[in-house]
Amino acid sequence: MSLFTRARQQSDSTEDGADADAGTVVEKPAGEETAEDVAEETGPTEKSGWFGWRRRYPRTARGVNVGTHVLAGVLVLAVLLLPTRIDRMTFQSFLRIPAEAILLAGLLLALPAKPRRIAAVVSGVFLGLFTVLKFLDIGFWQFLARPFDLVFDWILLDDATEYLRESFGRSGQVLAVTGVIVLLLVVLTLSILAVVRLTNVMSRHRSVAVNTTLVLGTVWITCFTTGVQFSGVTVATKGNTTYLANRVEAVRNGLGDAKVFKKQATVDAFADTPPDQLLTGLQGKDVLFTFVESYGRVAIDDPAMAPEIDATLKEGNGRLKAAGFESRSGWLRSPVAGAGSWLAHSTFLSGLWVKNQQRYRTLTGGERATLTSYFQKTGDWRTVGIVPGVRKSWPEGKYFGLDHIYDSEHLGYQGPYFSWTPVPDQFSLEAFEKLEHGKKNRDPIMAEIILASSHQPWSPIAHMIDWEDLGDGSVFEQIKKEGTNPSEVWKSGKSVRTEYRKAVQYSLDSLTEWVQRYGDDNTVLVFLGDHQPVPTVTSGSTNKDVPITIVARDPKVLDRISDWGWTEGLKPAANGPVWGMDKFRDRFMTAYAK
Repeated sequence: MSLFTRARQQSDSTEDGADADAGTVVEKPAGEETAEDVAEETGPTEKSGWFGWRRRYPRTARGVNVGTHVLAGVLVLAVLLLPTRIDRMTFQSFLRIPAEAILLAGLLLALPAKPRRIAAVVSGVFLGLFTVLKFLDIGFWQFLARPFDLVFDWILLDDATEYLRESFGRSGQVLAVTGVIVLLLVVLTLSILAVVRLTNVMSRHRSVAVNTTLVLGTVWITCFTTGVQFSGVTVATKGNTTYLANRVEAVRNGLGDAKVFKKQATVDAFADTPPDQLLTGLQGKDVLFTFVESYGRVAIDDPAMAPEIDATLKEGNGRLKAAGFESRSGWLRSPVAGAGSWLAHSTFLSGLWVKNQQRYRTLTGGERATLTSYFQKTGDWRTVGIVPGVRKSWPEGKYFGLDHIYDSEHLGYQGPYFSWTPVPDQFSLEAFEKLEHGKKNRDPIMAEIILASSHQPWSPIAHMIDWEDLGDGSVFEQIKKEGTNPSEVWKSGKSVRTEYRKAVQYSLDSLTEWVQRYGDDNTVLVFLGDHQPVPTVTSGSTNKDVPITIVARDPKVLDRISDWGWTEGLKPAANGPVWGMDKFRDRFMTAYAK
């Protein structure tokens, strides 16, 4: 039996009498209900219940019926009052009066019988979808520090399932996806049943429902106009209306964003610059742009992580100084947080604010020059990509101006995956040395290197070993076995932050040891975080700052950025300048074009 048919049968058994011209309704004193009263209350389809239990136990049936009414009301109110962020879920947040519930009740009471039944089912469907949207927002705030984008984020759901497979295996992926589908169906079903049941109750007790709605409406208006609060929470709320209005506005802006972005992409200060005048200040240098996954400001500022990270940066700085290198560090503001590394990479390289997948597709399908493609344009550098996180075809790689790309299948690695991470950072850098940097009689190299070991779930984590022992990576089999299990680590926010910190330390150690071991007078390293980690690590902070550092042995390289105000060493000052990540490309090219 369909939900609509059931709702109609329930309504037909009660509404004909409620809407008739008979006049008055005689109510029995409390406590004198009979089996017939219970049958009338529940409708003809539920007269006998399961195996006639309602007739045999009328008081129990009455209690179950009333309890179901209460649960239906609680469900509707809970959905309407549900915050879209876990950190805002408090007991007080559910002690408010939602204007939308009062308006819906008034609408359903004003409609005739048949339109009321249709409106109840439609309202239930809408409430269910509204709940799903709130759940999506909760998930996105929890992992990406932002709400779900109704225009651009659907593709990320596929990426999420792939992440689950890589982190927790095929069975974990199937269980999670199945659970989500079941949850979706349950939410929709319960929402429809709840609204239909409440509508039937209001129809049977119309006078009480009308009076109650009028009283609640008066209370809401009074509380709203006087600003009544309970424990700092406004009692009268119209938050759902505001929420939906903001989502509609976001959809409208998203649909028009493509035109805005295309216009921005046509503005390029270096588009007409002759190739022999580009990046002249770096002639003969090997320039390495290295992204450290999830290396965000929280790693440096959080008191729980700062001491260990500070020690790692000091050791790395001492290591570099001993090899004759100096460094300068600052801050960039990423367009994303929690995930979306490719959006940060393309923002950094293109000089455009690539904040969503639509912009990324527009960028990679267009002709906008990137920092890496400008190196290629000069004809003086061999441009390569070390991208161990790429395990499938990556056609966008050609857009970024890379002569050759080494993905996870072409780095010579024969060891195990570390959850999502296909290749440990130390091995990736050693592979770069063997495949490109260590060759004799070669052209200068510009390399884009992605260090992926600090990608969540940060468990298990590789650790530094002697560079001579890396071999084909098989040595990491034992290291992985000694590591932690993601399912255990993610039971506690504290353990997640601890493993995150260790992963970042491993990435930084891999990088500074590589420079100490293989760097020379012509090495120029630019390394940065792509985005902040998930809110579980940042404690819900919406800050999107990431560190960036330039390392060189030639003092002339750092002299060219002396007016940037960056801090000496690998650790940027807390009050150091913060640029949007899209500003770096042009400032870098200006500094090295003199």
